[in-house]
Amino acid sequence: MNNSYKQNNPVSLSALLLVVALLTGCATTETIDGEVNPDPYEETNRSFYRFNDALDRHVMTPIAKNYVKAVPEPARDGITNFFDNLEYLNVILHSFLQGKLLQGISDVTRFVVNSSVGIGGLFDVATPMGLDKHDEDFGQTLAAWGAEPGAYLYLPFLGPYTARNSPDVAGSYFSNPLTYISTIYLFPVTFLNLVNDRANLLEASEFVEEASIDPYSFTREAYLQRRKYLIHDGNPPADEYDEMFELDFEEESEPKLVIE
Repeated sequence: MNNSYKQNNPVSLSALLLVVALLTGCATTETIDGEVNPDPYEETNRSFYRFNDALDRHVMTPIAKNYVKAVPEPARDGITNFFDNLEYLNVILHSFLQGKLLQGISDVTRFVVNSSVGIGGLFDVATPMGLDKHDEDFGQTLAAWGAEPGAYLYLPFLGPYTARNSPDVAGSYFSNPLTYISTIYLFPVTFLNLVNDRANLLEASEFVEEASIDPYSFTREAYLQRRKYLIHDGNPPADEYDEMFELDFEEESEPKLVIE
């Protein structure tokens, strides 16, 4: 399920995630032969994956499909823009925490423009103005500060994380203005956000099911690659194995002169 899913008791959940992050971040992820194992808790993770998958199939997906039928696409786009704009405060915070001052100023301007001219964020008028949308979070900030990714985690209700990124659940919660509205409005608004997020992922989830023999492994690898992409701002370094493979390939592909 989508990473933006929020829980009813975020304070205790945040404390739990912080403890888990500290423990799993310090735990070794190396195998006997020295290779890095990003998923040392695979058995437990798979159990949570099956739980989330069942919940998604029987509850969230049917609701999301009916939501798509009932709500026109322009309205869904406006709802997506609205929630993205509110959650953008977390992006602004971590742009500055990572020392990206110019990007942070651009992000502040983007938020102000969309919140005012874009009518509370319902319309994304900042992108056509050249104010690009960025994606920053607590995990990327910790990576910029030198923290290791730690173990891969698949959390109930929340989905895929790394130990390094799990504290972002708390950070994104407390930086979201919706956190501070009355509970009477918070629950229905949060539920709308969950359903709208799930509706936006309908096609992607169907692709994963059809394209992969093992959806869990596919999800893990896709998530880890995505995290690497975000942490390096779209320019992840080549793995040593890939570089070695490319070198061997180039050496083997060189034409050889044969004299008969």
